[in-house]
Amino acid sequence: MIYSFSEYIRYLIFAAPVLLFAIWAQIRVKTTYSKYSKIRNSRGLTGAAAAQLILKHYGITDVRIEPCRGELTDNYSPNEKVIRLSEKVYNSTSVAAVGIACHEAGHAAQHAEDYLPNKIRTALVPMTNFGSRFGLIIAFAGYFLAYLSNSPIGYYVIIAGLLLYGFVAIFQLVTLPVEFNASRRALKVIDETGILVGEEYNAAKSVLTAAALTYVAALATAVVNLLYYASRLLGNSRRN
Repeated sequence: MIYSFSEYIRYLIFAAPVLLFAIWAQIRVKTTYSKYSKIRNSRGLTGAAAAQLILKHYGITDVRIEPCRGELTDNYSPNEKVIRLSEKVYNSTSVAAVGIACHEAGHAAQHAEDYLPNKIRTALVPMTNFGSRFGLIIAFAGYFLAYLSNSPIGYYVIIAGLLLYGFVAIFQLVTLPVEFNASRRALKVIDETGILVGEEYNAAKSVLTAAALTYVAALATAVVNLLYYASRLLGNSRRN
């Protein structure tokens, strides 16, 4: 049975390398952030002030910067044109805070310039949300349909559900260039304007590199999940 204990063990074995990588990526981003959040930048800039400098560099005047609750909850909302920085980033003068804040300002610059991968990712949001919620439900419904009726229709329903679920992996794939580009934009302006210098710049780069690994892990996890469910559902339906 699909929900048996042995199936969960099989999944863990199948996905173990990716799961371990994802855990390592999360640990690295937290430890790197913790390390460099204790080092004050020489100019005494807060995260909010640094993000404002990035916006100024790109000539962006219609984006607000606001504090938000939580840790590492920083984000940019294109619909509202608001950069939300966690309180420790918004008010902090650490090199980690500056790097993270500038990264989010990089997303605002992408939006202002209609960066193509960013537009594609935004367009994928509705199908990704639908696929993540209902893709596997549809696929499992197709599996039981095939099991109960021995009908090829169930097989096609499984494929349809898996294709919907596959939007999660596609979204994560498109997210990579968006996140990498935002960091490149941030680091370029940081370097050119002297927001951070020397080892401060290297520290901010380390923080953003560690954060990027979590997006790589998210993509790998999405692909492994898709492959696992495809192999189990389609394989079992064929045997039935």
